[in-house]
Amino acid sequence: MAEDGVDDTKLIKKKKHKHKRKGKHRQIQQEEGHDHAPPSIPGVNLSLNKVAFLLGAYLALGTVCFFLVQDQITGKKTNGILDSMYFCVVTMTTVGYGDLVPDTKFAKLLACVFVFMGMFLGGFALSKAADYIVEKEVTMFVKAIQVHEAFDPDQMLTDAAEESDKLKLKFLIVLAVIVLHVIAGIVVLIVVEDMNFVDAYYCVCCTITTLGFGDKSFTTTGGRIFAVLWILTSTISLAQFFVYLVELFTESRQRQLVDWVVHRKLTVQDIEIADLDNDNVVSPAEYVVFKLKEMGLVNEQLIMNVMEGFKTLDVDNSGTLTANDLSNLSKLMSRR
Repeated sequence: MAEDGVDDTKLIKKKKHKHKRKGKHRQIQQEEGHDHAPPSIPGVNLSLNKVAFLLGAYLALGTVCFFLVQDQITGKKTNGILDSMYFCVVTMTTVGYGDLVPDTKFAKLLACVFVFMGMFLGGFALSKAADYIVEKEVTMFVKAIQVHEAFDPDQMLTDAAEESDKLKLKFLIVLAVIVLHVIAGIVVLIVVEDMNFVDAYYCVCCTITTLGFGDKSFTTTGGRIFAVLWILTSTISLAQFFVYLVELFTESRQRQLVDWVVHRKLTVQDIEIADLDNDNVVSPAEYVVFKLKEMGLVNEQLIMNVMEGFKTLDVDNSGTLTANDLSNLSKLMSRR
């Protein structure tokens, strides 16, 4: 090892031979069915089916509730069920045209409940979008370490470039979808709602951005049938557009991160800092923790909290966790 620096790969490979027997033993356990992969963290990746279920449940409940109080809602009405669904969509997306408004205290309170539920669904979707961006950056970082261990560093940079191209393609697709929504909205408003081009474009922009001034809206039966689906898909598409836009802004930084991880040289001082147990050897776990701290993804307090949890589970104080530790911990908890 050179005094001024050492390649990252050497640090990762240093203890590989120590884990070889454990890896073979674990493989045997898996073949025998004794070792099971831990469950994934719930709620990190919601499937499209679950999202569709939540949205469908909200719309169904809102439609039923507003239909039952339709006499307490005033404005330009067409059909009871259609108006109820239309009012629910306009409320959930916070468009709020004002062409249908609650007129009694009970209807106003009901509208307040559903607008907060709609905002909760929107905030939930935004949080998942933020999780997606952060998780992708962390995944790219960890993948860079793993790939660097076994493959040519240039391959990792090539993969990052391919991911960038895929992201740009998704961005362009969503942009095209938004343009189609704008065109479709303008056409329907001109043909069905009998608006001129400027008013139609103005109404489309106010709707997609959820501005909803209310001076222009869908007032006919055909227009509201179109609006129920169009408002949902157009506002969702715009939100997805901004997610990809933010991801594009961070993409260059992510590529710089990959390049930094792949080519970064560690100094002797870095190794001393990474050696948490002071055994003069940096294990893969210590290396990963060091890199995460260097990236600012974890801090000392978080590491201390995790270590406290480890010490709690390590009942026999052996410095490692085994099935016996968990069994003994369960016995201790049952005695209490």
